[in-house]
Amino acid sequence: MKTLNDKSRNVAIDALRGFAVMGIILLHNIEHFNFYSFPDAANETTKALDTTLWDMMFFAFSGKTYAIFALLFGFTFYLQSRSSEKRGEDFRNRYMWRLLLLLGFGFINAAFFPGEILVLYALVGLVLVPVRHWGNKALFAMAVFLMLQPVEWVKVLYSVFNPLENPQQMIFSLGDVYPQLGGHSFWEMVKVNLVTGQLASLNWAWCYGRVFQTASLFMLGILLGRLGYFDASSDDSLRKSRDFWVKVLCISLPLTLVMYYFKEFVYTQIEIKFMLSSLKTVLNSWYNFFFMLCIVASFLLLYWTCGGKVQRILAPYGRMSLTDYVSQSVIGSFLYFGYGLELHKVCGTTYSLLVGIVFLALQVTFAHWWFKHFKRGPLETVWHKLTWIGKAR
Repeated sequence: MKTLNDKSRNVAIDALRGFAVMGIILLHNIEHFNFYSFPDAANETTKALDTTLWDMMFFAFSGKTYAIFALLFGFTFYLQSRSSEKRGEDFRNRYMWRLLLLLGFGFINAAFFPGEILVLYALVGLVLVPVRHWGNKALFAMAVFLMLQPVEWVKVLYSVFNPLENPQQMIFSLGDVYPQLGGHSFWEMVKVNLVTGQLASLNWAWCYGRVFQTASLFMLGILLGRLGYFDASSDDSLRKSRDFWVKVLCISLPLTLVMYYFKEFVYTQIEIKFMLSSLKTVLNSWYNFFFMLCIVASFLLLYWTCGGKVQRILAPYGRMSLTDYVSQSVIGSFLYFGYGLELHKVCGTTYSLLVGIVFLALQVTFAHWWFKHFKRGPLETVWHKLTWIGKAR
């Protein structure tokens, strides 16, 4: 039986991943899993509370917890690749097969949730194959280039010479799936989610900078793993990691504050719609990136300082992040969509957040119970066994 104190695991990173999934799931609940249908508030007090909680949740988690998840995806790739190389194996083919399996999980998830990210991760994850042996400087340079959002700057340049044009970017819209999400046919919902819903999700990711930012975060995750900045297995490594994340916090915190006010100022100065759209994508992605670094640095420093006494609760939850993510889509769709309990008709932001908190507590409790008996989460076990199919492990 494995315990949470298994020395082969980086429990701080498990807890950080659990924190990221927690934020994602709470946001998905108040969004009704991308089905933006809400009841009228019963009174002004409820309306004000709904608005306040919505703003607070999006301020704290939107664009940040997703970025943490992407960063740790790259770090996991580094760990798996390094482990294979130590055994004298090339992880490339296994990794590409693993991505294909992830794509399959993504399609299962997409059947229930028209906004899932596993398909995007499986597709963007391919960029790690050609860069996996690049030197640190080259990898960092590519990560920075992608984080700069080069396509958006091309759009900005285009709008300078064509200020009256505003080309349509969103060809597919999540609004197109709303009739089926609110309808009572499970199979109609599945069909529209798998086609229109997934196309809309990928279209949105491309138009709002998520493709380039995700690839950049994957590469930065590899770099942080190589340089040992997630390592706290010895006094020396802990000291090194602490020093690094203190510097990151000291740099990213003021940059987050500057970006918050700078982007709002820029938005008021731009009148060209196409240019404004692209600049919002660029500046919001940078703001979320610096904010994410503040969260990661604060989380890890607090964990290492206090021994993770509280954060450790999320470690088993983070260890089964794939199971958490897919199960929240399956159950969440049943809770809010028309084929299920239709809670979208009665739950505003406040009540949806309470539902999300209860659901989160149940998932965390289940994770703690599960790891008292098993080595990996349910879907993680399937993913692992299929990844290494044909090879005894």
